[in-house]
Amino acid sequence: MADRLPHEKGFHISWDQIHRDSRALAWRLENDGPGAGGKWRAVVAITRGGMAPAMIVARELDIRTVDTISVKSYAHQDQGSAQVLKTPDAEMMGDGEGVLIVDDLVDTGKTLELVREMYPKAHFATVYAKPKGEPMVDTFITGVSQDTWIFFPWDMALQYVEPYRGTD
Repeated sequence: MADRLPHEKGFHISWDQIHRDSRALAWRLENDGPGAGGKWRAVVAITRGGMAPAMIVARELDIRTVDTISVKSYAHQDQGSAQVLKTPDAEMMGDGEGVLIVDDLVDTGKTLELVREMYPKAHFATVYAKPKGEPMVDTFITGVSQDTWIFFPWDMALQYVEPYRGTD
């Protein structure tokens, strides 16, 4: 097994699963905002992976103000240093208070660390979290091991995959 690449220990997420888990994230965040009645002011998706979960969270919590922050930290399956490509509306964001920042996954935490520096009072929520990144996220649904590569439905095509332990 030592000859396997790290991403070959895969956790495959279907569209149904990301929808269920994103709804669970919304339910966990319900009534936890700093606004009257626990409301949140806005949802900001970290693009691209956070867009589907953010849309579902915004729908479930009836949040109509939605924006994006674009952060690039991966080139294919290699993680590099995080770089902000686009920021959300500055007036809407302020220091982030009352804003949910949503991503699909926190891996090492580099992306969230960069965004947290920009918006220190925002609430950071991810659907999935790896141990190195957990300290950077306020709320998440499912923990996965650091050496697991998550295959999201927007990254996959239907095709045969060899069994994890081979075909002997």
